[in-house]
Amino acid sequence: MGNVMRKALLIGTALVFTACVPATQDNTESSKKVVAVQTSANTSQHDFFSDAWDETKTRAILDKTMRLRFPYDDSLLSKNEKAAVEELTAAGARLHTLYLEQRHPQGRDVEAALAESDRQDLKDIFRIMKGPVATTLDNSREGFLSADAEAPARNVYPVDMQRADMDAFLAANPDRKDELLHLRAVVKAATPENRQAALAALEAHPSLDILHPGLRARISEADGYFALPYSVAYAPDIFFIYDRLNAAADLTQDGDIAFSRYLRARARDILADDYDGGDAAWVTGQFTGNLNAQIGSYETYDDALYGVKSFFSLSLLQRDKPKSDELAAAIGDIQAIEDDLPYTANKKVRSNIPVGVYNIIADYGQARGTNTATILPNEGHLSRQYGRTILIRSTVLRNPEILAEAEKSFNAATADKHHGDLGLDGNFYRTLWHEIGHYLGPDQTKSGGDIDAALQDSADLVEEMKSDLVSLFSARKLHADGSFTDEQLRSIYAAGILRVLQKNKPRRSQAYGTMKLIQWNWFLDTGLLKLEDGKMVIEYDRYPETVDSLLSEVLDLQYQGDRKATNAFVDKWTTWDDSLHGVIGAAMKAQEGSRYRLVTYEALGE
Repeated sequence: MGNVMRKALLIGTALVFTACVPATQDNTESSKKVVAVQTSANTSQHDFFSDAWDETKTRAILDKTMRLRFPYDDSLLSKNEKAAVEELTAAGARLHTLYLEQRHPQGRDVEAALAESDRQDLKDIFRIMKGPVATTLDNSREGFLSADAEAPARNVYPVDMQRADMDAFLAANPDRKDELLHLRAVVKAATPENRQAALAALEAHPSLDILHPGLRARISEADGYFALPYSVAYAPDIFFIYDRLNAAADLTQDGDIAFSRYLRARARDILADDYDGGDAAWVTGQFTGNLNAQIGSYETYDDALYGVKSFFSLSLLQRDKPKSDELAAAIGDIQAIEDDLPYTANKKVRSNIPVGVYNIIADYGQARGTNTATILPNEGHLSRQYGRTILIRSTVLRNPEILAEAEKSFNAATADKHHGDLGLDGNFYRTLWHEIGHYLGPDQTKSGGDIDAALQDSADLVEEMKSDLVSLFSARKLHADGSFTDEQLRSIYAAGILRVLQKNKPRRSQAYGTMKLIQWNWFLDTGLLKLEDGKMVIEYDRYPETVDSLLSEVLDLQYQGDRKATNAFVDKWTTWDDSLHGVIGAAMKAQEGSRYRLVTYEALGE
């Protein structure tokens, strides 16, 4: 173990800095300088390397890792936009650290320890896995450092909480449900120490007291548990991010006033833990510059307890204006797609959804990796009032290494006669219409309630499956009106097959993997797919009936809002047969070049 490694073992005084200016930390509400990010007191002096994986074990992961470096061409950016990028990447770095803290109680401390380590292999795996727990080649979860075991509560509920604990508490205190299951609040045990720390944060930051009326009283009077808004739970970090967003808004005000207004609104949003103002400015703003950014906490995939807590991310993007204009013109009237969906509660939708094609400058937190596209906001009342915005990441969807790996998997799993079906356009258009699919279908249950709140830990997987199926449903409609050629339709259909094939049985907590397995099994049951000589044969003429039947079921699950019935449906359709699924998974594994992806960014000097 080198000297650098030894220093990493004592991390109580370790500091992680996200910019190169002098750092101070005090009780003022805000500082234009960088605030030091301190490690947690409860893990000071912790040795995270005593039982770390050796290089033989890390090599098994890293040998299956595709390394991608996303380029950055700032030649089209103005001087002020370049300066705004620096402010936004500083905000992103801090949000990334907050995300690590949300996912694991020691995530922040491990990040600090690894910064002082000479084990590049462990640094790489931590970056890939976004925490101290790895997904292994057989899809199990295993710690690769001497950190605490992963808990379903992550670090947004008391770490030892089980679902039954909170279910019992909410059953006895139903009036506390909205508070405790709020999208942007940490659940704390109502101990004297926790209450004192929360009240101290409000004393240090009076504006938070104003922006969260009644919070002080709820904390003081709490029995059992209380909910602490993210802005209060992570106050020093949130105020640092607030400053960076306002600084970027100052820089872009003259060149892109709409983007500047969005940044100012989002800065206020993160103090109030209410994104209505920023999302309205984001979705309806006519941005004229070269930048866009997804900022804050939206997606709930990381919440393994209830599936309702959002986790932080920031994605800084550079608009490709010609491709954006071309794509927007090609979308057409999506109301016609909505009207044709196989459910009876069809709604009116905005057909002029803002859509853009972007190159990635840098991603942070939950967004880091090879995310292909985003449609936000998720909250139903916002999408009904303002619509949603779609961000297509050309950097990923058109990456030749990723495309080559996808084709390798498809060819390994399917019969020879299908090789060549995938094409270049299939996944691009499947992804685009997947994102539009999030905008279509029910946005409330039949009782007028929120679908996410009704379905809880099954909401994400059902929503993602619906969007997959809407994409395939739309492709047929768009082919019929001449928007897609025969070749493009075949390519989209092939991409839909590749989407569902998996190398390992997914864990129930994996929303994406679970919904893919449901589709795979449904496709087999209807005869769209069949196993012949160890390969998948695609009966393309079965596509319309298959998609329509499953889409109808999924739309009804959302509309009914019955969590018990939804879970029964999921249980029924997630069987795994090693003599079928396992054969295809093994064939794909045998031909794979990579399983994981490690992304670095030229914009960050990586």
